[in-house]
Amino acid sequence: MQKFLFLIAATAMLSCQQNKSTDNTALKPPTDSLDYVQLPEGFHISVFAEVPDARSMCWGEKGTLFVGNRKEDKVYALRDEDGDGFAEKRYVIAEKLNTPNGVAFRKGSLYVAEINRILRFDDIENKLNNPPKHVVLFDLFPDKTWHGWKFIAFGPDDKLYVPVGAPCNVCDEKDSIFASITRLNPDGSEGELYARGVRNSVGFTWHPLTKEMWFTDNGRDMLGDDIPYCELNHAPAKGMHFGFPYIHQGDIPDPEFGKGKKAADFTAPAWKIGPHVAPLGLRFYTGKQFPDSFRNKLFIAEHGSWNRSKPIGYRVGIATFDSTAQKVVRYEYFAQGWLDRKGNVKGRPVDIEIAPDGALLVSDDYAGKIYRITYK
Repeated sequence: MQKFLFLIAATAMLSCQQNKSTDNTALKPPTDSLDYVQLPEGFHISVFAEVPDARSMCWGEKGTLFVGNRKEDKVYALRDEDGDGFAEKRYVIAEKLNTPNGVAFRKGSLYVAEINRILRFDDIENKLNNPPKHVVLFDLFPDKTWHGWKFIAFGPDDKLYVPVGAPCNVCDEKDSIFASITRLNPDGSEGELYARGVRNSVGFTWHPLTKEMWFTDNGRDMLGDDIPYCELNHAPAKGMHFGFPYIHQGDIPDPEFGKGKKAADFTAPAWKIGPHVAPLGLRFYTGKQFPDSFRNKLFIAEHGSWNRSKPIGYRVGIATFDSTAQKVVRYEYFAQGWLDRKGNVKGRPVDIEIAPDGALLVSDDYAGKIYRITYK
């Protein structure tokens, strides 16, 4: 970890590379039905865009939606020029990247997270047809691919938050940068650990009123179908430890690494979401299109289990908070149906975004789509 802190400033602005857009064709809305998706009364779902392996999303300042992916090697930009709720223009901002899952936007620049480095594309919305050279902001994150893909976002403190997942199902790595959430200055300097004991977070956000961090974390595998639960965590301050690999879901000691450890020594989850449901992206609803009762509720994308004997997840949940915004009082399901009663999978929600008009966007890396949920 000391090497990480020492070298992080020295590698900012390391190098540049030219990129060319290879896909700026006009697209037409798909005609396939989404009747299988179950929503509360008054809500409607449509396809906003078709994007291969659509993962993390972020908005630009001029109405461009940027999308990263994990299995592909590209970063996409989407435009809904005519305002009909479908992005008919799709651009490839960069390609031949190493798992460019995470995207974040700040002051005209797009930030992209690969496995071991952070890239920056300046003045990107004015250059979608001819993307600019990218700047390598930092390239000293570990190159291990197990939980190495990254979700990134800028916090209220204007720092870039970057998770570093555990390079295993469960292990006690000596290097403290693993199983953590780090943060950097926008120029790549002054890297530090923000949270520890975080096995694999692929989504975090900040409450619009308290400005405090909330993040999802995926629990370990191979302890059975029903334990441990995946987590929603609250990290209002730097330096908190959330238990991995010693304590799972706040109260289950790990069979190998939990001996002699006390659950009370670590921060327990704010909510136990479910066993192996794989919660990823999450956003507080700050739009004005949905009824007022949805304001500041937290939408969470459950990607779904991968090795549970009976699949679970594959839906979008919603968390309700108490009046202090410090405690979750209820968790229920908002959108379901991507997993049918026979266990067939039709989609896997990944990330959540709020559109400028207040619609809710949900990315799906299984179907290669971004959904638009509206209320009338």
